[in-house]
Amino acid sequence: MGAQRVELCAGAEAGGTTPGRETIIAALELGIPVFPMVRPRGGDFVYGRNEWEAIQGGIRLCRELGCPGVVAGVQLRDGRMDAGAMKHIVGLAGPMEVTCHKAFDGVPDAAEALEVLVDAGCRRVLTSGLAATAMNGADVLKVLVTQAAGRIAVMPGGGVRSSNIGELARITGAVEFHSSAITARSSGTNADPAEVRSLLMALSGVAPAREQ
Repeated sequence: MGAQRVELCAGAEAGGTTPGRETIIAALELGIPVFPMVRPRGGDFVYGRNEWEAIQGGIRLCRELGCPGVVAGVQLRDGRMDAGAMKHIVGLAGPMEVTCHKAFDGVPDAAEALEVLVDAGCRRVLTSGLAATAMNGADVLKVLVTQAAGRIAVMPGGGVRSSNIGELARITGAVEFHSSAITARSSGTNADPAEVRSLLMALSGVAPAREQ
């Protein structure tokens, strides 16, 4: 068994942008659940009118093509998650699942932002616990997993590799994880198949941390 879901994006050098129609179709034909990123550009997550229209168009395209979900996130100028925009994205995406990407890691208050995403109806949030890497943010991730209480999946991402995913699972109690699976064996920005297998092996049999 390999990865259970793929976050598909273009523009890796910009942190990920919306992939093209043909790329999405080709990925879907592989038979693995594909969640395209819907992001019109790199940089911040505060968008103007034309960019917002591009986001909505990207979501409609993914729904039309039969994607099971999309990955998106919008912030206000003060860094908080844009509650209205996230609710609109979830409504427009239905029945696709919506994952909030690492726009979340720029918020001033993680607990408040998590409740915004729960209220919006997001299925999961990709986060490194507001830190540079998931391991650095592990303590915050643990708090977020507890706060979420199953209402939304908190998915650690950022430097997640087979060498640390087991420890992350034990510390945080998370059950979903995000990794680029890029190693020295990778070709460019392509995932290393051996690393994907190692990630799964490292997770097998791991018992999540419990509150003492």
